[in-house]
Amino acid sequence: MAHLIDRRENAPNKSAVNRARFLRRYKEQIRRAVHDMVSERSITDMDRGGNVSVPRKDISEPVFRHGPGGDREIVHPGNREFTKGDRIPRPEGGSGEGGGREPGTGESEDEFVFALSREEFLHIFFEDLELPRLERNMLAGIEEHKPQRAGYTTTGSPTNLAIVRTMRTSLARRIALGGPLAREIEALDDELVRALAEDRPQAELQALRDLIEELKHKLARVPFLDEFDLRYRNRVNVPEPTARAVMFCLMDVSASMDEAKKDLAKRFFTLLYLFLTRKYERVELVFIRHTDNAEEVDEKTFFHDRKSGGTVVLSALQLMAEIVEARYASGGWNIYAAQASDGDAFGADAGKSARFLADRLLPQTRYFAYLETPDESGARMSSLWVEYQEISAAPGSFAMRRVTRREEIYPVFRELFRKDVGAQAA
Repeated sequence: MAHLIDRRENAPNKSAVNRARFLRRYKEQIRRAVHDMVSERSITDMDRGGNVSVPRKDISEPVFRHGPGGDREIVHPGNREFTKGDRIPRPEGGSGEGGGREPGTGESEDEFVFALSREEFLHIFFEDLELPRLERNMLAGIEEHKPQRAGYTTTGSPTNLAIVRTMRTSLARRIALGGPLAREIEALDDELVRALAEDRPQAELQALRDLIEELKHKLARVPFLDEFDLRYRNRVNVPEPTARAVMFCLMDVSASMDEAKKDLAKRFFTLLYLFLTRKYERVELVFIRHTDNAEEVDEKTFFHDRKSGGTVVLSALQLMAEIVEARYASGGWNIYAAQASDGDAFGADAGKSARFLADRLLPQTRYFAYLETPDESGARMSSLWVEYQEISAAPGSFAMRRVTRREEIYPVFRELFRKDVGAQAA
């Protein structure tokens, strides 16, 4: 077997380049490892880096081997224990591959472990996610500009020199300045020919020759390229439509939401918070929690307060509608909402909530995601889930998912906010 080893000295920053190439090459394995890390972490540690383990078999390198071609004669040693067709028993003890901990006589290979920084972790975590159906529709008060071609100018950087346009301008100038001189020289040449044919006086002939020579000198002094000819590609900054969005986070904190269900909901909203603050600069977040009455709270209260009580889902939806009307009804806003609840709504609350959502909120929102955290068995459909299923919404504007365990949060989150979700029906 032939092995090729690169013994060239490392260039400056080569380790960073190699690391980036490694992350690109084993993206899927690293993404699976990140998924496992998220399901095991506490909410406060969700956004930090950590050690990632990749199975050794997944990072094997290609090697050159001798091919089976050609004529080969090989003598294999025989044995006195087995004949053709015998079944060989499996070795006992730790002879398998992997990180087995039992003692034995076999060989194994450990997993490859390396550390992810916080930036690398979040980049892999949210790389292919986006807000569905986000529109760039706002111009007023926006500082973003986009360079746009705006013809040519006579001043600029040498890197923006338009060579073809410069040569065209130079040719036009030389034609404009040299054309009359060339025509005059041609006329004088004809006159000199006639004068020679008519045998005019030598003084007159010399005067014609001197005048022709003077005009030729003038024509030769017309430069091939003048500073006046230079043309540069001109670019101006024009205001670019940008996307402004607001995300409403609605969480049920009633008594039916026990600590396990609240943990699932908070994990979902933690991922949503990290996703929005990392990928978008102009996204506002509005936190609403509700029991039998709803209130707008700050981020710290939303994630850490232990308030509990009865359940009226409609109160949260009504408060959201009031906030939209008061602060985001001027236009130019992409409105999103994510609701988390166990779905236990009493009496007519479920039906009223579904009708209010369908009639008042969905026409105003770009996307509404409902996450239900039922009991761990998940067999019974809640009254709110049943009512929400009857909502007729535009394709890609309303989605519903259920989670019962920690490890389901990340896949469901990716499913709700993957890049192509806006083009599909809920």
